Amino acid sequence: QVQLVESGGGSAQAGGSLTLSCRAIGGLYSRSIMAWFRQAPGKEREFVALIRWRGGSELYADSVKGRFTISKYNGKNLVDLQMNSLKVEDTASYYCAAGSQYETNQRAYDTWGQGTQVTVAS
Repeated sequence: QVQLVESGGGSAQAGGSLTLSCRAIGGLYSRSIMAWFRQAPGKEREFVALIRWRGGSELYADSVKGRFTISKYNGKNLVDLQMNSLKVEDTASYYCAAGSQYETNQRAYDTWGQGTQVTVAS
């Protein structure tokens, strides 16, 4: 059974940077897509970015396009989310997810990490 372990959350000033990491422990099998979602207090969980293990196709939410970069390291079963030019509205709990469909809908993902908090101060 695969387990996703996130790390790298923390606090930053607006305009600053943080990098989140997600390591898949165990076999991913048919889960060919890795994604990041986030959930701010009082809001629904929303898609942030995804990447395909093979080929590396990426997709970003409009709100983070040009500021965030998702990267994969196949040999390490590791996916990073580099977050630059952070805004206060990026404050949320960030979740790593694995699935088999190239989808932005969270229901397409059956494996989730525990979440890591990102707080951006003005």
